[in-house]
Amino acid sequence: MGKQQHVGGSDRHSGSDTTGHDATDGDARLAAAQDPTTSQMTLIDLASDPSPAVRKAVASRGDAPAQALRPLARDHDRQVREAVARNPSTSVGNLLRLVKDADRWVRWAVAGNPACDESVRQAMVEAPDKELRGLVAETRELEPDLAARLVNDVSPEVRERLATHTHDPDVINALMADRTGRVRKGLARNRRTTAAQRSALADDPVVDVRAALVRSVELDEADLERLVEDRSVQVRLAMATSEIVPPHIRKALERDPDEMVASAARDFRPASGTASAVRAPRIAHRPSGGGTAQAGGAAR
Repeated sequence: MGKQQHVGGSDRHSGSDTTGHDATDGDARLAAAQDPTTSQMTLIDLASDPSPAVRKAVASRGDAPAQALRPLARDHDRQVREAVARNPSTSVGNLLRLVKDADRWVRWAVAGNPACDESVRQAMVEAPDKELRGLVAETRELEPDLAARLVNDVSPEVRERLATHTHDPDVINALMADRTGRVRKGLARNRRTTAAQRSALADDPVVDVRAALVRSVELDEADLERLVEDRSVQVRLAMATSEIVPPHIRKALERDPDEMVASAARDFRPASGTASAVRAPRIAHRPSGGGTAQAGGAAR
């Protein structure tokens, strides 16, 4: 079977030589699993290798055959399953299995797989794991029916992430009526809002919403003039340090009655201009060293 005769040989010696041969055999099998010229049949054999490192190497290969990935999606080692969850060659059937995996890092890895289709995203939307629902809420081209379900998600965090990233005008309009301030704060960071929606957000009763708005999107002159007199020091300070506030507005803030705001306006220096007002969607990666930190600080 292809290169299998060169991988993991059967001759063993007694004594200290046995350990040396085991290590050599393991290195050879790992090298074969990583070698782009290794045959498909050999990869199938290596998918049942006793070494998790070898199985993970097979699971990570974009050219791994389905016969290799299928058992690896059920592997007892969670990092092997996570590698399958990230592999764009993984079948939809295996992704549907992995989205229900007991390990959260495996579930979250599915969200970043380009092979996900609507059926996989639907399974994510229906999952009890709110971080998983949050990850799918950040999908740029999320199907309208799935987005509509997330508009009413029980978790404000999920709705906030949908509000921040959605491109769907109907979803934005629906979330404008959300009673939770953090959800409207997500909308304030969304550059797909209309001028009318931004004007409404400029009048939002929650300070964090108005502060996020002036940092994230361009506003009409009337809104800027109203916000430069905002009752909240936090909002005026956000304007003084915002990259997108026009110079004449910042100049007006140099005369702000709060010295911290006035000083920030006078001392402002534009950054490189590479910072994005809205962060890219979060794709969870397991911390090196087996840490337990969660993606985005979300709950399990």
